[in-house]
Amino acid sequence: MTVLHATEAATVHLAVRARTDPEAPPAPEDVDRVLGEDRSLVKQLAMRRTLFVLPRDLLPAVLGSASARVAQTQRRALVRDVERHGVAPDGEAWVDRARSGVLDRLTGAAPTNARQLREELPELAGQVVHAPGKSYGGAAPLAPRVLTLLGAEGLVVRGPNAGHWRLNRPTWVLADEWLGGQVEPTGTAEGYAELVRRWLRTFGPGTLEDLQWWLGSTRTAARAALAAVDAVPVALDDGSTAWLLPDDLDPVGPVEPWAALLPTLDPTTMGWRGRDFYLDARLRPLLFDTNGNAGTTAWWDGRVVGAWVQDDEGVVQVVAAPGVRLPAEARRALDVEADRLTRWLDGVRVGTVYPSPLMRHARLP
Repeated sequence: MTVLHATEAATVHLAVRARTDPEAPPAPEDVDRVLGEDRSLVKQLAMRRTLFVLPRDLLPAVLGSASARVAQTQRRALVRDVERHGVAPDGEAWVDRARSGVLDRLTGAAPTNARQLREELPELAGQVVHAPGKSYGGAAPLAPRVLTLLGAEGLVVRGPNAGHWRLNRPTWVLADEWLGGQVEPTGTAEGYAELVRRWLRTFGPGTLEDLQWWLGSTRTAARAALAAVDAVPVALDDGSTAWLLPDDLDPVGPVEPWAALLPTLDPTTMGWRGRDFYLDARLRPLLFDTNGNAGTTAWWDGRVVGAWVQDDEGVVQVVAAPGVRLPAEARRALDVEADRLTRWLDGVRVGTVYPSPLMRHARLP
């Protein structure tokens, strides 16, 4: 899948389960072991300032391209807010002191959470106030933003999750200590080219617009990366131009109908900017929030046909989107998937901060 979305911790486990042997899927603790002990996968802030899980060998390319772009943006915003909110007159100096304080504190230390760091390090003292006087406003500490910056720079990484697998409770460690050595970023162009190569292998054919959106890059960078991997233009059914790798041009035969239940922010649901080929345009407002975040999805024969929710006992039920008529074969297959997912979750209820309108409407008693 190239990468897995990790903004919500549970997405990683659910996305892995959906793509492995349905009769013997890995348990949540198996995924945690790969992340926390084997460390062959690592969580990294990257494309579009999104947290992903990615394989170790992709980290140099990500750090040299998408993450570096995010780090530059985050540093500028942090410096600006430090000065604008009166935390310090010299924002650059404050950020440098805060970064150094965190790196010194984490050197040789056990995984540490953000609250501990904020309480122990005076260099992290400071907050900004958003929308003063408004019900949705309030004060926010700067310490998490310093950790975000250091993570985007590849100097710190998320260590073991300190809570249940379905919850975000990150701890922080030095990247070189966690990964057993320093990771050298690639050059910018080389990094984007490697990301494009892997994206095309997973998601191709895709348009330039798809690729630019997924990378969170400029159009120029996306176009240059396509050229660097010798991508081949192909025509889509609607007449628009998309791209494939030069060794991936063989025709693909028909695929038997299949059913799947995918989690919030699943990498397939979020793989392309243009989604009409798998989702009716009229259903998009029901399955994505206003910021473009996808809720849970139910798939039949290559298209999204609804969502899934859980009741108070953790039982999974499929909710067809309004106007979608499922044939009996599809309903039976989706019911099988719902039963499998219910048994795998074993009573655990997975919440989300990104419920789609269809999920909210279908909340079960």
